[in-house]
Amino acid sequence: MLRVFCGPGGGYGNELGVVRDGSVLPDREERQALAAKLGFSETVFVDDPERGVIDIYTPTLRLPFAGHPCVGVGWLLDVPELVTPAGTVGVRLDGEFSWIEARAEWAPERTLRQYGSATEVDALTVPPPGEWIYAWAWEDEAAGRVRARAFPGRDDGIDEDEATGAAALLLTDRLGRALNIVQGAGSQILTAPQPHGWVEVGGRVLLER
Repeated sequence: MLRVFCGPGGGYGNELGVVRDGSVLPDREERQALAAKLGFSETVFVDDPERGVIDIYTPTLRLPFAGHPCVGVGWLLDVPELVTPAGTVGVRLDGEFSWIEARAEWAPERTLRQYGSATEVDALTVPPPGEWIYAWAWEDEAAGRVRARAFPGRDDGIDEDEATGAAALLLTDRLGRALNIVQGAGSQILTAPQPHGWVEVGGRVLLER
């Protein structure tokens, strides 16, 4: 288990389950059942650690791409790229941060809902199941600092996602600028647009157990 997008002191972050040898559960139904049992927002099965081939599941569905699993597994495997059903994700490590490079069209659909202040975002209650909402507001627009919370809108026991790389990628693509996002209770996500429609997403990763 990893924690991905940890805060500056190593706290917070979104939990990620990783099955390092995906061959122990080759069947998709078995993988989905384990992901549901573990209950993390995502669980990753590594099918080829040298090539970086991975398979990503939430407790209820399989994802072609997701941000925090790719950032976490990229750090764990220390490979230059990850192969997902959506496409090949670039990976780089700079010591403190693990970075991926991906495209906005690979991300699952999210509703990016802007609020007038960080205080409004902090005061939000969990909405009923339905659409996947990324609630955000500027903390300091000139500096690119954003306050965000994520509500998956699924009936799978995860009311709020602590840190969401795919939604941060979508927001960066929409705004066209680098962002420093504080999400959830205190997780940190860094992003930067790149040439030709690519976006970098980075954060700290810690091995929990």
